[in-house]
Amino acid sequence: MDQLLNLELLKTKLEAEKELLTEELSGMAKVNPKNPKIWEAVPAETDENAFRDEEADRKETFEERQAEIIPLEERLDNVKRALAKIGADTYGQCEVCQTPIEIARLEVNPAARTCKRHLDQERARQ
Repeated sequence: MDQLLNLELLKTKLEAEKELLTEELSGMAKVNPKNPKIWEAVPAETDENAFRDEEADRKETFEERQAEIIPLEERLDNVKRALAKIGADTYGQCEVCQTPIEIARLEVNPAARTCKRHLDQERARQ
């Protein structure tokens, strides 16, 4: 490969994405105090004198939020994992075959965990 990996640029991208994901999750969930890796949806605010229909809407919104949290939480975990690997000097290695992940793949997805050849296995790990 004649193109060099710009680690500082990728680290900056990962840190920015971590901040964005954390902000997005904070708007609809809170961290579980017993397990800080898990985010839990928070119900929408409601009036104490809410009607049954409003309560049903609130429950539906809560369930939708919970479903939205899962992919954001997984992405945040991958971003944190990538940042930890940068700190441990193991960033950019495929978790399956330990070969270098393609630079083009890391530029598109700095939190990638596998090379293109093992992409299906990366999806299965999530």
